[in-house]
Amino acid sequence: MTEEYAIEVQNLSKKFGDFLAVDNISFNVKKQEIFGFLGPNGAGKSTTIRMLCTLARPSGGDAKINGYDLLKQPDQVRASIGLVSEKMIMYEQLTAAENLRFFGNLYQMPREKIDRKTDELLALVNMTKWKNAQIKTYSTGMRQRINVIRAMLTEPQIIFMDEPTLGLDPQTTLSIRQLIRDINKNGTTVILTTHAMVEAEALSERVAIIDHGKIVALDTPQNLKKLVKDADLTVISARIPNLTPVMAEHLKALDCVTAFDQQDAYDIKISARGSEGFDRIIDSIRHDGGNITMINTNEPTLEDVFLSVTGKAMRDQSEKPKMSGRRHGPWGAPRARVR
Repeated sequence: MTEEYAIEVQNLSKKFGDFLAVDNISFNVKKQEIFGFLGPNGAGKSTTIRMLCTLARPSGGDAKINGYDLLKQPDQVRASIGLVSEKMIMYEQLTAAENLRFFGNLYQMPREKIDRKTDELLALVNMTKWKNAQIKTYSTGMRQRINVIRAMLTEPQIIFMDEPTLGLDPQTTLSIRQLIRDINKNGTTVILTTHAMVEAEALSERVAIIDHGKIVALDTPQNLKKLVKDADLTVISARIPNLTPVMAEHLKALDCVTAFDQQDAYDIKISARGSEGFDRIIDSIRHDGGNITMINTNEPTLEDVFLSVTGKAMRDQSEKPKMSGRRHGPWGAPRARVR
C-alpha cells in the first residue's frame, strides 16, 4: 500500500449464485479524504461497503484497508475502522454512556479510556447532559449523534457512513454535516454513502458512482459536472400541468434524450444531446398537446451527472443492506442482553 491511500481496491467482485452484484471494480481512497459513494438500488454500493467492512467475503479480487489485507487480516481491518450504518447500532434500554461502554468493551478497551472517550465524544456533539438518559427517550437527531460518536469510540482511521442524515430534520442534518467535516479535519478518512446529492457535493472531495456492479464515473464533483458540459448535454427543466404518460414516453424515445426524470405529476428534468435538443423537446411536447408553463436550461448538478451515467433518479432508490442470521444485531453488532 502506498502512503497516499487509506483504501486500495483491486478487481473486487461479489457473486450471489449466478448474480454478479459487484463486477471487478478498482478504486483508491486517499488518506484524510471525504469520499462519496453513490449508486441506485441494486447497483452494488452497499455490497461493496459490506465487503470493505469485512461483513461480506469477496468472490474475487482484493483490497487493503489502512495497509491491512482485507482477506488475510480481517481483525486488524475491523480494529482500524468505524461504521455508521443506516440502521442505528444502539440499544434503546441502555443510556448513551452504557451503549458506549458496551461497544468499548467489545473492543477490549480499558475502562479508563472508555470513560474518557465517552465524555469527550458526548461533549463534541453537545449531549453531555443526556449522558445517563435511555436511548429510547431521545429524538431521532439525538440518536444519530450517538450513533456517529459510537463509531468514533475506538479512534478509527477510517469511518464508513451509510446515509448518516437520512430522515433527519434540516437543522440536525446541518449539524451532522458539520460533525462529518470536523471528524475529517481531525485526520479521519470518511467514506460517505448518501442519496442526497447536495450532501455528496457539499462534503465529498471525490465521488464514485456505481451502477450494475461497475464504477461508471469517479472524479471530483466539479469535474463530474464538467463531463455533462463537455458531452454537449443540455439539462432542461419543464413544468407541464397536463403531462400524460404518452407525452413522457414520446420524450424518452427522442434520440437526443440521454436521461429523463419525472420529478412529480407536472415537473420533468431531461438531459438532451446536441444543439437542437432543446427545440426538439419543445416540439414533441407541443405535438402531444402539452401546455408548458415553465421551461429552463440549468447548470449541471451532481444529480444531472448521476442521471446521465445511470439513467436513474437517485432519490427514488432505497438500497437497504440485509443481514442473515439471528445471532447478530444490525451490521453484525452482537445483540445486547439487558437485565
